[in-house]
Amino acid sequence: MAGRLTPTHEAPYRGLKVLDFGQGIASPYCAMLLGIYGADVIKVEPPEGDWSRYLGTTYGNHTTLSAVYNRGKRSLCLDMKHKDGIAIAQRLTREADVLIEGFRPGVAERLGLGYEGLSRDNPGLVYLSVSGFGQSGPYAKRPGSDSVAQAFSGLVSINVGTDGVPHRVGTTISDVVTGVYAFQAIATTLFARATVGTGRWIDVNLCQSTAALLGHKVAEFILEGGAPRALNVPAGTYQTQDGWMMVTLVNEPQYKRLCAAIGREDLASDPRFADFARRADAADALIPQLREVFSAQPTEGWLARLHAADIIAERILNPGEWLRNVHVEETKASVCQDTPGVGAVYTPRTPGIASLSEDRLCPAPDVGQDSRAVLAEAGFDHAEIDALLQSGAVRQAKR
Repeated sequence: MAGRLTPTHEAPYRGLKVLDFGQGIASPYCAMLLGIYGADVIKVEPPEGDWSRYLGTTYGNHTTLSAVYNRGKRSLCLDMKHKDGIAIAQRLTREADVLIEGFRPGVAERLGLGYEGLSRDNPGLVYLSVSGFGQSGPYAKRPGSDSVAQAFSGLVSINVGTDGVPHRVGTTISDVVTGVYAFQAIATTLFARATVGTGRWIDVNLCQSTAALLGHKVAEFILEGGAPRALNVPAGTYQTQDGWMMVTLVNEPQYKRLCAAIGREDLASDPRFADFARRADAADALIPQLREVFSAQPTEGWLARLHAADIIAERILNPGEWLRNVHVEETKASVCQDTPGVGAVYTPRTPGIASLSEDRLCPAPDVGQDSRAVLAEAGFDHAEIDALLQSGAVRQAKR
């Protein structure tokens, strides 16, 4: 087991060595979370770099994806098509506590980086594989992505817009939740390792992680014969005179208070709308009336009336409005890292951290920015590093 852990609440994973072979979002996000909690995370990239560096608008050597999900890491650039590149990777794994990989199932094994082989030399290794559909099963070899996971899991089918069309959620929710589930799996394994003494192989995939988000929806689908009612009609989004807001109901008294707050007590006494189940069946009669009411006044006025009636409601913000919101600013709910070649990179703060340690994370690195330093720490001398750079097995970013 490499490196003695010296945990604190602010940095419980200080001393932990992590090799991040992942690309995209799910695997790198998991590794970044370990880094936020104090681990030394080495991002191992191919010469062309993590593909997330090119997905979207580029700013210097990053997109927002790579700049956000690779904070707190150092970058080692290895050409895994070169035998020396593979040999370096194998050597680094002997001293690693955690290895994270996002290759297609079977690829890591072919590269000589499979769990069985590596764990013989390093039995304490916690090894995480992230994939689209998992390491086994009839779909294991299928290519996966955030959109595929949203579709396969059922998430898209329940995200039907007012246009009647099922929609993908407009952010990489499958990737992010997979990173979170992967992080908690590593965290629990590290806790067990302290007693058991060995690590294990963890299999986390995008489709299962996204399905887990749906919670009660599978049970609901079966119990209601494949046509579940809407859960809490008339909760939902409503356009006001100057924007949009969200209204939520979780119990029957709230519906009655809602009707009173908007001056439509008649809707509370209408037998068609007597409870959640009947309101779901009569939604087409109820919701248009509420839309007409809400469209007549500005959002702020409605929020004042609804909050006074103890109704759950809030203005719908875009990400920029969220960032500049007085509550977000006062509670320091965002973090900003000045990233070379990019500028100010803002992101929401990770929940549950015991301090402001996330503010002190180093920005996401360039490809191979730390290759020399990482190899020197691993015991390679200057001549060996020069030879590896000359051969192309290792690349070092130009400063």
